[in-house]
Amino acid sequence: MDYWSLAVFGLANFAAACSGAFFKPDAWYFALRKPSWQPPGWLFAPAWTILYGMNAAAGWRVWEAAGPGEATLPMAVYAVQLVANALWSALFFGMRRMDLAFVDVIALWLTVAATMAVFHPVDPLAAWLLIPYLLWVSFAGLLNLTVWRLNREAA
Repeated sequence: MDYWSLAVFGLANFAAACSGAFFKPDAWYFALRKPSWQPPGWLFAPAWTILYGMNAAAGWRVWEAAGPGEATLPMAVYAVQLVANALWSALFFGMRRMDLAFVDVIALWLTVAATMAVFHPVDPLAAWLLIPYLLWVSFAGLLNLTVWRLNREAA
């Protein structure tokens, strides 16, 4: 097993997470109306830390299990998924574009599902590791849509 490649996957996920550290909720966000079912703010960092860890582990497992030339498509889809993930915070908090953030979260959902699909033939466990991520992105998409609809005038 190559633990250097695991470190690379960890760093790639950390880089995507840095978008959320750079584009943070501010006074604009705190003034928005939010649904009663929105989780408390403190929950997002630990949830995303776990999800990024599982995402890194899944990518690494596929990288390690893939035969020659077999990792190209899975890694390309994985990379697109990380970019879509990193874009969301910039769109929602940075640009204050809840509409574009919602389009991005749909793209993120699709790319996570596609990542699972291309990971499964190489390493089924890697695909299964992404189920919590897909569920969280589903919830985040619903939350994004709801906040956008509650705050059309602020969009």
